[in-house]
Amino acid sequence: MQYAIMRTARSAVLTVFHRRLVFFALVAASIALLLVLAALTLSAGGFGWIDGLLLVLFALTTPWVVVGFWNAAIGFVVMRFSRDPIATVIPQATRRHTPQTITLSTALVMCVRNEAPDRVVRNLGVTMDDLVQSGSADRFHVYVLSDTSQPEIAAAEEEAFEALRQQWQGRIALTYRRRDANTGFKAGNIRDFLERWGDDHDVMVTLDADSFVTAQALARLVGVLQDTPTLGILQGLVIGLPSTSAFARIFQFGMRLGMRSWTIGSAWWQADCGPYWGHNAAIRIAPFKQHCAIPALPGSGILRGPVLSHDQIEAALMRRAGYEVRVLPEEDLGWEENPPTLIEYLRRDQRWLQGTLQYVFFICRPGLLPTSRFQLFLAMLMFVGSPAWIGLMLLGTLVLAGASTTAHVLDPVYGTALLALILFMWFSAKIATVVDVLARPELRRGFGGPVRFLASIAVETVFFLLFSPIAWACHTLFLAGLPFGRVVGWIGQTRDDHAIAWSVAARQLWPHTLLGGASLAIAAAFQPAALPYLFVLLAGGLVLSIPICVVTSWPWLGRLFMRIGIGRLPEETAPPDLLKRLDLPALSYFTPPADRP
Repeated sequence: MQYAIMRTARSAVLTVFHRRLVFFALVAASIALLLVLAALTLSAGGFGWIDGLLLVLFALTTPWVVVGFWNAAIGFVVMRFSRDPIATVIPQATRRHTPQTITLSTALVMCVRNEAPDRVVRNLGVTMDDLVQSGSADRFHVYVLSDTSQPEIAAAEEEAFEALRQQWQGRIALTYRRRDANTGFKAGNIRDFLERWGDDHDVMVTLDADSFVTAQALARLVGVLQDTPTLGILQGLVIGLPSTSAFARIFQFGMRLGMRSWTIGSAWWQADCGPYWGHNAAIRIAPFKQHCAIPALPGSGILRGPVLSHDQIEAALMRRAGYEVRVLPEEDLGWEENPPTLIEYLRRDQRWLQGTLQYVFFICRPGLLPTSRFQLFLAMLMFVGSPAWIGLMLLGTLVLAGASTTAHVLDPVYGTALLALILFMWFSAKIATVVDVLARPELRRGFGGPVRFLASIAVETVFFLLFSPIAWACHTLFLAGLPFGRVVGWIGQTRDDHAIAWSVAARQLWPHTLLGGASLAIAAAFQPAALPYLFVLLAGGLVLSIPICVVTSWPWLGRLFMRIGIGRLPEETAPPDLLKRLDLPALSYFTPPADRP
């Protein structure tokens, strides 16, 4: 028997090894193909040092694009042709419909900082009631871990959570704790919990202030962890709550299209070396407490001090300790609120960028597995690729301005092939889900029917093409400011819908507008034939960044989108009972889908 178990385990390891070998071979071959096409495109008038610089910039953009493409392609194959896609990528989760009796003591840990407590109490209260109704409340203890620094919010928190504790006293335990200092940011908040109460529990499920989970989802996550002693972190897929914000509706619709195929494909090759996203995950406390502490980076450099993006480092340390880290790509394991405006999104994104750059101090830590190192490296490349795109736009515009015709700079045949391939790779994750949805009548109805679904796809596609350069420019400007001490901390987020004034948008986004406008002006003066391509791929979003920011924040536009079904999610078409209890405004605009296309 022991020999058979060892043989099975060895076979599983080889299977994962072969998956990774195939994946990295596909990625390497695809990058090589793109670089050859790019070199041929740039060699129309000979290949000089400026062409070489353009090729280097393009090379920096390719890893994230290619990895995303193959994640989506593999995810699509698994989704469409596997009998049980979940079991294909996480064998421990095959018993999906088997009721789980939770025996592990579980801490439900929610971190808050300068948040309006009424929204947190609303979400948490429904979760606690659901746990009580499920009969498993005695295995859960809710902890609200506050790092709030504003006295008026702190006072409201204390009152609100004390009332919630008294409401559920004797049925499910709740502990509220507020620290006076935000030491170590979120990772420090969790570490403080582990030192105080970690030994009292077997598992913790981490939640953000905007998270919402059900008892069934908690049983699913904790149950898989309970049945798999070698599993250290089980990350659940998180989807967006139905929103009234036009920006959030379009953004999370696009995320919903791409997330499942991308996550299934990445889980196929990452296997036991998967991601941790910092929330909506079940974590085995003992090894996490022992092996996953992240001390502040010593010194006084711009990236020194507490680590902002702690989660993927913790996943790498958990895997180094010998425990598996896996993602469970199911869409009923939790919801979160997305930023309601472009400015709020960019604020959050800058914090992620700064934290991700800190990975440079961890990527060579002894004992990390190669796959963990690659994940840290890839995360950094995602942000490093942004200035490369902006550099391509600026340098490419200047090169075109100095040429008599575009044909002297770019070969039209190879350039067309390269452009088509890049666009296909960009949209591959969304294309995979679109095909899957259109092939399934139930899913089509869930997204509001084919007409609403296709209309939402059209709106999101335009939004994505305009939004991406704005994010790239934001990353580029932030990176340029780092040497001058421009860093961010951990501040509260504005989650309520609100209109952005034109003056506020202009103060935030005038550099983006200037970059895009200058590029388009130069092209119009010297190479007008290049204007459509430059506008669609790079400069259009920049020159329109201020109106995009303002228009997508208009509350009336969000209400219009809700009425006509733009960005509709299945949770709006057929709201789960527990989501109804949250009284989300977006659900009040529900109209039943037509029975026929």
